[in-house]
Amino acid sequence: MLSINNLVKKYATFTVVNNVSLSVAKNEIVSITGPSGAGKSTLLHIAGGLDKPDSGSVLINGTDILLLPPKKQARFRNSHLWFVFQFHHLLPEFSAIENVCVPLWIKGMGKKEARQLGSEMLNEVGLGGRLENKPSELSGGEQQRVAIARALVTRPSLVMADEPTGNLDTANAHSLHNLFLQLRDKFGQTFIMITHNDALAKMTDRTLVMQDGKIVDEKVN
Repeated sequence: MLSINNLVKKYATFTVVNNVSLSVAKNEIVSITGPSGAGKSTLLHIAGGLDKPDSGSVLINGTDILLLPPKKQARFRNSHLWFVFQFHHLLPEFSAIENVCVPLWIKGMGKKEARQLGSEMLNEVGLGGRLENKPSELSGGEQQRVAIARALVTRPSLVMADEPTGNLDTANAHSLHNLFLQLRDKFGQTFIMITHNDALAKMTDRTLVMQDGKIVDEKVN
């Protein structure tokens, strides 16, 4: 599914990602932990095509996304992967269902079909009764569930999550991680997740530990 080879990323004289290589199998949920400044988010952004390394390669389903021209890379990213961030980035003037439909509209899907798919996905994350609520009318956990529904509605093969539960209390964070596991089992998607929470990391299939730009440990959970 994902193969990262010898990635290096420097800012001036500081090496943020230092010759990192890793592989993630289809349907696997992998967590990446480590102290702040270890290079976790930079690695994830490069792996998802949001940033460029100084050297190395990123293959998703056999395609090196770093070699694609910008427009083709954007199309590939929109078709094969999606991000979930610590902050939900929902459009405040849009309802839950409208926020979830945005990626489908971008792909050119009609409103009726998009709404049907969006409704189904919101139901999958437990918000089937909150379709018309705006983000300000939802709790923090519910807002993040809308963001997850938006990420999964196009059925991407790979989901990259950067501290997706960082703003949630323990109970909501645990519930959201369980949701990732349930959705993986149902839809067969692959997840890479950054988290500072060791207990939540242990819920994933495998944990990679980063420090000083390198992967220094790997644990099978």
